[in-house]
Amino acid sequence: MSEQSIKVVATNRKARHDYLIEDTFEAGIVLTGSEIKSIRAGQVNLRDGYAALRDGELWLLNAHIAPYHQASYENHEPRRERKLLMHRREINRLTGKLQEKGLTLVPLQLYLKNSRAKVELGLARGKKLYDKRQSMRERDDQRQIAEVLGRRQKGVE
Repeated sequence: MSEQSIKVVATNRKARHDYLIEDTFEAGIVLTGSEIKSIRAGQVNLRDGYAALRDGELWLLNAHIAPYHQASYENHEPRRERKLLMHRREINRLTGKLQEKGLTLVPLQLYLKNSRAKVELGLARGKKLYDKRQSMRERDDQRQIAEVLGRRQKGVE
């Protein structure tokens, strides 16, 4: 088996804060020439993006890929709809899961895998405000524990 090189280009940190991720999927993405050049330059924002099913096909909506400044007249629309590529059985499985109330598909990260652009999609359920507060509290507690342990190892206490 050949070794795969993966370079993460963009991560949607807000998605993990706003949603509980139940499952993840990898999908290819159909791009134009100027879009892939812009992605390789790291000019991507997934924050407001989401994926939707239309006519049995999967589409990435509202993800921002900045125009490539050297592309001249052949440039792309930054927030255009982009088709996602997955196997039919995976799309059918996703369709069944998306029928559940409150589930949505959000892009978690965009990366280059063997020079092909891929999107990691998360099947997500929205968090309530108290869930977000609890997540922040747990993160703060972990930070404090790590700080105390770090001081102990240095012999400060």
